[in-house]
Amino acid sequence: MKLICIGRNYTEHIRELANEKPESPVLFIKPDSAILPKEQDFYIPDFSNDVHYEVEVLVKIKKVGKHIHKKFAHTYYDEIGLGIDFTARDLQARLKEKGLPWEKAKGFDGAAVIGEWLPKAKFKDLDELSFSLFKNGEEVQKGNTALMLWKIDELISYASEFFMLKKGDVIFTGTPAGVGRIQANDYLSGVLEGQELFSVKIK
Repeated sequence: MKLICIGRNYTEHIRELANEKPESPVLFIKPDSAILPKEQDFYIPDFSNDVHYEVEVLVKIKKVGKHIHKKFAHTYYDEIGLGIDFTARDLQARLKEKGLPWEKAKGFDGAAVIGEWLPKAKFKDLDELSFSLFKNGEEVQKGNTALMLWKIDELISYASEFFMLKKGDVIFTGTPAGVGRIQANDYLSGVLEGQELFSVKIK
């Protein structure tokens, strides 16, 4: 399996990091070794002093697909989830300055939290899902899929132009504004449409 991640998919997040608005979805990959095992704490890596949380709506691919037309994209997933794209922001900044890939800052061990999955049939409109991240009980990120620059089906169609999608692949659809630094002893939890789908302790 692979994790296909979308960068810069919410306008306010683009502004807070002073990035340019992209003309097409920004794609990057996390290896499956980046997945934080269930019930395991997240340990801040020694190579970064500025790891950020980024809460994101997730989609699990259920069958193989390539060059998927947008109108058929909905047939390639049945489950929606919530997770965190942990980012070593200081390392990412240094890599971006040199025009180098982001993988070391995005794909390190434990950098992907994947919460519980829910059937998409549970939701009335996937293009209007509200979600939040709480840090130590305080809401620090709040988003809605209505604010995405590219919606879920568009992302699946676009990603399939470059990568064959396989059963079990997960798409991280982008993070809203409000990203921030984590510290040891923080406690993070993610809520999608009023239901908590993950929690993680920071060490």
